[in-house]
Amino acid sequence: MDELRPHSPRQTGAETPFATVIIVNFNSGDRLSRCLDCLRRQTVREFETLVIDNNSTDDSLQSANIGERPVRLIRSSENIGFAAANNRGARDARGKWIALLNPDAYPEPDWFERLKKACEQYPQMTAFGSLQLNATTPETLDGAGDVCSAWGIAYRGGFGTVRDKIREEGECFAPCAAAAMYLREKFLSLGGFDERFFCYGEDVDFGFRLRNAGGKALQVNSAVVLHEGSGVSGRHSAFTVYHGHRNRIWLYYKNMPLALYCVTAPMRIVADVALMAKAAFQGRLGDYLRAIVDGYGGLAGFNEDRKEISRMRKESGAKIAPALSWSLAKLISRAVDLRPIPPQSTAGTQFTEIDRVQ
Repeated sequence: MDELRPHSPRQTGAETPFATVIIVNFNSGDRLSRCLDCLRRQTVREFETLVIDNNSTDDSLQSANIGERPVRLIRSSENIGFAAANNRGARDARGKWIALLNPDAYPEPDWFERLKKACEQYPQMTAFGSLQLNATTPETLDGAGDVCSAWGIAYRGGFGTVRDKIREEGECFAPCAAAAMYLREKFLSLGGFDERFFCYGEDVDFGFRLRNAGGKALQVNSAVVLHEGSGVSGRHSAFTVYHGHRNRIWLYYKNMPLALYCVTAPMRIVADVALMAKAAFQGRLGDYLRAIVDGYGGLAGFNEDRKEISRMRKESGAKIAPALSWSLAKLISRAVDLRPIPPQSTAGTQFTEIDRVQ
């Protein structure tokens, strides 16, 4: 990747900003401009902004007037995917924390302030998620923390439901990377996002690795963004169907302790068949079958990852099992699944570094 222009001065005037906000752009149209405008209106601005452009062919960079903003821009000569682009941004970030933000996610003015306060209030946490509301119908939830179901499916908790009474904070399995904050040092030491995933599921995979290493994630429902959700790639596009289903197979096999993987096998088979019927109804059966073939056919490529994660795992299967959602009713309704916040006595000294095996 080639940097478009020299690093701009740090926005806060401090030697090290509290965080680096990383936005991965690929043909996002006017969304990028709207996202950057929302960042400009933040009540707390102890962050720098870094845009990684994945060789966009539209005019999103021009319409956003990147050259006129206090933004660093890195351009790739090809579309390397969401996972690799965020990893590149994390390596180049100057902040202690990295805040990942999709160009189709529009933060409320106090979004960063709320996340920063949560980082300071809960030092035992290493990852934080935002409350995502549907950008078109803000009374509808787009997600309140990622849920990992024992049925082999990960989903955004509360997706499509009406926003009602929801607790301010709670432990989630993993934050949705459309608007999430991670401790940069831990993000990098755990290998960042798995670039083999390219796009979709890499945030749950990372959250699983973080949990295997003894880490926890907090859902901060006072930190709000309006999210279009697959606004660029399309919710039921061939790209989304293929990568979403292939990657869910990979992340489950890669991270799950053997006993749990075997116990839940019948549940995953039922889910695969049900999802095949759904894909057929949507006219995406071919894309789904291709994902199934490549997903299960590619499992051998993750055997070394399984061995390394198993060797370094701090959370036993008995501890991971309660963090999964076992309810079929919750899966069907995409229910929010937040847990009580762990006490601060389990602070971040319990981490083990698990480097992703290439």
